Amino acid sequence: MTVAATAPSSPHVMNTYGRLPIALSHGQGCRVWDTTGKQYLDALGGIAVNTLGHNHPKLVPALQDQISKIIHSSNYYHVPNQEVLAQMLVERSGLTNVFFCSTGLEANEAALKLARKFGHDKGIERPEIVVYEKAFHGRSIATLSATGNPKVQAGFGPLVEGFIRVPVNNIDALKAATEGNANVVAVFFEAIQGEGGVNPMHMDYLREVRALCDQRDWLLMIDEVQCGMGRTGKWFAHQWAGIKPDVMPLAKGLGSGVPVGAVVAGPKAATIFAPGNHGTTFGGNPLAMRAGVETIRIMEEDGLLANAASVGAHLKAGLALALKDELASGAVKEIRGQGLMLGIDLAQPCGALVQRAADAGLLISVTADTVVRLVPPLILSAAEADEIVAILCPLISALLKETA
Repeated sequence: MTVAATAPSSPHVMNTYGRLPIALSHGQGCRVWDTTGKQYLDALGGIAVNTLGHNHPKLVPALQDQISKIIHSSNYYHVPNQEVLAQMLVERSGLTNVFFCSTGLEANEAALKLARKFGHDKGIERPEIVVYEKAFHGRSIATLSATGNPKVQAGFGPLVEGFIRVPVNNIDALKAATEGNANVVAVFFEAIQGEGGVNPMHMDYLREVRALCDQRDWLLMIDEVQCGMGRTGKWFAHQWAGIKPDVMPLAKGLGSGVPVGAVVAGPKAATIFAPGNHGTTFGGNPLAMRAGVETIRIMEEDGLLANAASVGAHLKAGLALALKDELASGAVKEIRGQGLMLGIDLAQPCGALVQRAADAGLLISVTADTVVRLVPPLILSAAEADEIVAILCPLISALLKETA
């Protein structure tokens, strides 16, 4: 996210974020209020986290019930809702087994460990994993190394070895970069890059990579941390291509605000980890598992996949109509994405829009310097989508005119 740096909110909090001068107090549906009483339409959803919006009438009582029973127990013991949530994810993904953690970074780290162990089990001493330009997989040293953003990596070298970086949507480049390399064990990418600028992988490319992984005995690992959990109108964005990965990290929207991460694996990867190979203290705790179970149940009861598809298409069309002149001139290069994960790519940096939108009562983010990212709750209505267009597009037009 690109915003102007501000002073830390407290002298005791590390100054690691460029925060807006806003503290949110409470929310209802797709609306939030700050501590001064100002209201905002939330088109950021906690960065694709608040699947069910705020204060959902079905989720809140379920979480209150769970908190009154047990919040955490540890993985020394069985957690019944782990099996319930795992079955829900397996049924919706077509995969077979799940490991639960707490964040997307942890899920991606586990995926990288799975790939390396897969290689070592085949006798490969120095396994290598294909990753992508503009990718973002987290900020641990390993996931940072897999990430394709030099700005994020700066100051944290030496990076972890064992990664081969290629451009998106170019099967010839992938083949050329791996030709004759017996150390390659996996291909790892986001179905739609989030932090990299809302860059979707093409459906044909997904199918080509799946076929190549099958041909060369590699793991296909698809990071669905941001684009999964119904955001594009299917449970997982790769499903639009009719394929299945071998490894699929999840997080963000899985718990509707309660930290939940997961690694869902198919037959090729499901038995790579044995007891002692991987673990977590907080992952799979009873509160997180209840949040995941209830999120999926409510999504289905309320038809939120269909809502994400239809309202997302409505929002995308509204943006294109309101910005038709800017699109024609090239000042807006593209509006891309699917469902309720959309990016408006400007021909210039636009970080100033984050504060300007907030001033106008709209929460957004800017990523990759030039891309306005919209990832609202999946409960967004068509009327609220129209409101996003009405607030945001004049601000974009005004910014572009300032520098024309």
